[in-house]
Amino acid sequence: MSELLLGLLTGVLFGFLLQKGRVLRFDKQVGAMRLMDMTIIKFMMSAILVGMVGLYTLRAIGYIELSHKPMNLGGVIIGGLLFGVGWSIMGYCPGTSVGAIAEGRWHAGFAILGMLLGAAIYAECYPFMLKTVLAWKDFGKVGLPEAIGVSPWIVIALFWAGTIALFRWFERMKI
Repeated sequence: MSELLLGLLTGVLFGFLLQKGRVLRFDKQVGAMRLMDMTIIKFMMSAILVGMVGLYTLRAIGYIELSHKPMNLGGVIIGGLLFGVGWSIMGYCPGTSVGAIAEGRWHAGFAILGMLLGAAIYAECYPFMLKTVLAWKDFGKVGLPEAIGVSPWIVIALFWAGTIALFRWFERMKI
């Protein structure tokens, strides 16, 4: 199976799960921004939990090699702020905006246009950013297990335990 077809099938499956999880709904997006509805957080955390186990299992059996992106402090801070501001203004993140269009909510196209415009501006500003924001602090290609010197499986187990505790707390709080 070609990589493009596999990518398409994976994207369609992801979109289906986004839709079934109701995370494409604007009220869920606003609820997440207001910390009053944790549906989206639960969805994202569940995907992270499954992905962690899947990736490290594939790595353990020698099917894949992992290569971290550099942990650049300026890029993470500025990128995270821009992502959060864009999400809160538009009510969509990249995945949910495409899913919303697939559901017929054409106003999500403005979010996609904003992302494309932001990417173009970033590309144009990249040489300047290399000398400024991206020069703040680069920790190199390091993940949490490497940074604290433990097995990734310990981090995964702790993340699973913490997430399950968080989910239980969400349920008790009815959020």
